[in-house]
Amino acid sequence: MLSKHIGWEPTRTNIRARSNLTVSIRSQSRDAVAVPSSPMRQLTGDARSLETDVVVIGSGIGGLCCGGLLAKYGYKVTVCESHSIPGGAAHSWMRDGFHFESGPSLYSGMAGRGKEANPLGHVLTALGVELDLIRYNTWNVVVPEGNFLTRIGNDNFYEVLNKIRGPEAVAEWARLQEAMRPLAKAAALMPPTAFRYDPGVLFTAIGRYLPALIQSGGDAARLSGPFSTILDFADIRDPFIRNWMDLLSFLLSGLPANGTIAAEVAYMFNEWYRPDCYLEFPRGGSQALVQGLVEGLERHGGRLMLSSHVEKVNLDNKGAATGVALRGGGMVKAKKAVISNASVWDTLKMLPPDRLPEQWRRTRQETPACPSFMHLHIGFDATGLDPSLELHHIVVNTWTGGVTAPQNVVLISIPSVMDPAMAPQGKHCLHAYLPATEPYELWKGLDRRSPQYAALKEERSQVLWAGVEKVIPDIRKRAELVMVGTPLTHERFLRRHRGSYGPAIAAGKGFFPGPTTPIPGLYCCGDSTFPGIGIPAVAASGAICANTLVPVWDHWKLLDEIGV
Repeated sequence: MLSKHIGWEPTRTNIRARSNLTVSIRSQSRDAVAVPSSPMRQLTGDARSLETDVVVIGSGIGGLCCGGLLAKYGYKVTVCESHSIPGGAAHSWMRDGFHFESGPSLYSGMAGRGKEANPLGHVLTALGVELDLIRYNTWNVVVPEGNFLTRIGNDNFYEVLNKIRGPEAVAEWARLQEAMRPLAKAAALMPPTAFRYDPGVLFTAIGRYLPALIQSGGDAARLSGPFSTILDFADIRDPFIRNWMDLLSFLLSGLPANGTIAAEVAYMFNEWYRPDCYLEFPRGGSQALVQGLVEGLERHGGRLMLSSHVEKVNLDNKGAATGVALRGGGMVKAKKAVISNASVWDTLKMLPPDRLPEQWRRTRQETPACPSFMHLHIGFDATGLDPSLELHHIVVNTWTGGVTAPQNVVLISIPSVMDPAMAPQGKHCLHAYLPATEPYELWKGLDRRSPQYAALKEERSQVLWAGVEKVIPDIRKRAELVMVGTPLTHERFLRRHRGSYGPAIAAGKGFFPGPTTPIPGLYCCGDSTFPGIGIPAVAASGAICANTLVPVWDHWKLLDEIGV
């Protein structure tokens, strides 16, 4: 979402150049490999058997951040990825010269330094990775009140509010900004990379930043509740502002303001609603980010094994995790730890249920889940389009029923307007999706080769076409290559339980469990362990997991090195 989605399935529609859409998804995935191959990445069968200090299951952003940092800390790290392409929900692929992204599209804070930088920025700095980042500051919004181009920064939204809501709304927004100012500052006091899940946190986080925490008074304590309480405290009543903050909260966490932790929104305010701020797009798209993390992992001695699906986590006779067994043969033994970057539900599938603490297993299995996605990928002719076409577009069809209602919010990204190399000359690539609002139940049990599945894809993707048409009215005529992804595609290619975006743990009603488990030697990172789901959150989860496994003094030295 703001910072989260696979070689999608081709679909047939009544547009020209249909013949190139009948390729199989399997060959499409092979064509899509964007990371240079190496012998270690492509080993098969028993040739993949090896011994390492740490094995990480999954090369999503969280897994790569965790594995890269542990490699920097000096451990032998092996990352096992089920797909033929690294990146998890952030991976991308190419078809006919079009570069398609499966997930993230809106980034910020990657170039930052010091405490206010994005957690991903901290990891990139630690690994010595520099991305070629393109700066910009605008995005297009289509809401029931009208269309407007918004610019992140200190004062642009005042102009928008004055136009669509009037001076009273402007006054409320000013009041909210005033209420958020100390909270935004407090959110940046203790960077997530300073945390660890053991008593050492008293030194690396609490002790290191105690003077600043004392100075902040009670502001830091207010960050742990739902953001809706901050809106109530600031007496925000304007319906558009409340809806807008629900939307931003939803894009950050998959939940509206009453379920999103205030710290996450405060951090966003610190990045987006201050003078001279900007968004960042990595040249080459999400694959450039993934490739940077892979290179950081390998530069420090870590290894990545693609097409290496973990069938199960091996436990010894005392119940401790000792490694993983791979589908098709091969076993990776881990001397120190096994770390799962899979979702909580998919992690449980790799563990023998009869050897787990029953209460822990049941609690984790019952973790509430966000719904899934619909995706529409289009390669299209850009002839005659306005050259100032925006990268990002958000379409809200109605506020009735809220932003989490199915078939409502449509997010659109056209990365080739920022980096023309991502599409053939004179063309653009586009990704539109329903962000975590598509019910899995509609798709459960369908055969992906059946007429019923094809018909449902056609039906459920129409809202995406309609959303894109609000930006490019003749998109159906321009389209040359079309692919549609469904919850079943999500489930299949991301190995995600029910194709879910991630846990729907509402702030104030539950807690994310962090990286530790009751199984000795088994740790977790990713969106099931840390609030937020998007890229900053999963990067933070990977860093926290890695820090938990190393001595406090090594962690302290890393914080000094990255300037926090």
